[in-house]
Amino acid sequence: MTRTYLSLTAAALLGLVLLGCGGERSAQPQAGSDGQDAETNAMLQPFPDTAYPSAESLQYEVEILDTATDGTLADLSDPYADKPGHFTFRGGQQRDEPMPGSVRGEPTRIVRDWTFHTAADNTHTATGTWGGGSGWTGQPVYVNWAEANTQSEQTPRGGQEIIVGSLCGQVYFIDYTTGQASRPPLNAGNPVKGSVSLDPSLSGALYVGQGIPAHPPIGHQAFDIDKAERTFFYGPDPKAQRGWGAFDSSPIAAGQFLFWPGENGTIYKYIRTPDGPPRIHTKLRYHVRGMGAAGVESSMAVCRNYGYFGDNHGNIVCINLNNMRPVWRYDNHDDIDATIVCEIDTATSVPYIYAGCEVDRQGSHGNCHIVKLNGMNGEQIWEAQIPCNQLKTGDKHFDGGLYGTPLLGHGDCEEMLFASICQPGDSKHAVFMAINRATGEIIYRTPLDFFAWSSPVPFYNEHGTLYIVTADSAGRLYLIRAKTGEIIYKEVLGNNFESTPVPVGNTLVVGSRGQEIHRFHIE
Repeated sequence: MTRTYLSLTAAALLGLVLLGCGGERSAQPQAGSDGQDAETNAMLQPFPDTAYPSAESLQYEVEILDTATDGTLADLSDPYADKPGHFTFRGGQQRDEPMPGSVRGEPTRIVRDWTFHTAADNTHTATGTWGGGSGWTGQPVYVNWAEANTQSEQTPRGGQEIIVGSLCGQVYFIDYTTGQASRPPLNAGNPVKGSVSLDPSLSGALYVGQGIPAHPPIGHQAFDIDKAERTFFYGPDPKAQRGWGAFDSSPIAAGQFLFWPGENGTIYKYIRTPDGPPRIHTKLRYHVRGMGAAGVESSMAVCRNYGYFGDNHGNIVCINLNNMRPVWRYDNHDDIDATIVCEIDTATSVPYIYAGCEVDRQGSHGNCHIVKLNGMNGEQIWEAQIPCNQLKTGDKHFDGGLYGTPLLGHGDCEEMLFASICQPGDSKHAVFMAINRATGEIIYRTPLDFFAWSSPVPFYNEHGTLYIVTADSAGRLYLIRAKTGEIIYKEVLGNNFESTPVPVGNTLVVGSRGQEIHRFHIE
């Protein structure tokens, strides 16, 4: 049995729809008996400090820079749970979108509420001109300060705010209700491709990775959003095993620490400080024996003291967050950019993870391997192999396979996993697929009109019926009945939706490549 997302009453769901706010998470079962207390206690016990034989394929170095501070996580609960908003990519440690949207009855269309325009950076780089708006993964932060019960001495906090990094090198703050700027933008220094992350302590610390060295140096950084100043920057790492210093990964908080994978082949562990910049604690550098180091573009998923990530060589790696040592490694064949999703079997407390790869290193043709693994030991539960192709357009090519992070179904789709797969079979576009979570069997395939990097997001009605909004790179939004794959509504509503939306009540906020951030509602 997996945790349920639909214990809200119909009245509560209706209230969310009418308010268009969604600032509270779906209610979880409360510990009201000895059995539930025991289950809660079991879920907070650390996983063992061990290494399976698969980890022996890794050569690694753990560099502890703060020997005075114990690296053990002081708290194994999810710090994002019950917070008034959506603070990191896919909402929480398990990257499973724990704060779904809500609709009433049978939705029929998607309607634009407002559009916010960003600046553009037209600097020519080795990888092109990046302009403005937002790209992959680009999911905004949503925070409801009115429910946070916290104020800053520097800047009063109030209302509902969207925070989003832009390809123009700015971080924008937008009033969720009006679509107007809620405070001046921050200068991130370089194009931001990934999803910014707000510290769940509500200290005002914002973590921003740089994606392209349009204005070197490139690295990762922290801001104090109340003082409107950068408090921390880490640029080129002289000990990194790769020279590419981008940070598309969205960092994740666990206990008193922050974990931030880099495309330089290094995993960074920081001490989160309530009144100052993060302090580096440990670096993990690793590579498969006999191979060069791989970068990490995906965001780390966390369950208790285990962290899971995929890299550009197709490695899925589990590390013990207490000491940063590898626990196991799984070879998933090709570049992994999509973030791993974790679910926990509450009957056994065993975590299971879902991951998929691209068709990149395989060449112009290959397989997207989507796998379900036992998160304790890395053993394969099932594998689905989907033939895919690279798409060549002029002097550019677009890899096939999985870019968007999969979505776990709940409600009437409890047994299903959803993902958009690029260029499967003979298609030059993408196909939205539902996969049986128990067996790996493909349940249905719904063709989309273009390739798709954006991750699907969930909306449930008062009956627990799941509807999904997903997007493609030609600017279309799709409203899909999740159980059957039927497209209820689709329309070109933006420029190029590579970014992942953030669902808020019956609305979603998403950026496009056309210097635009949009809010839509579902009716």
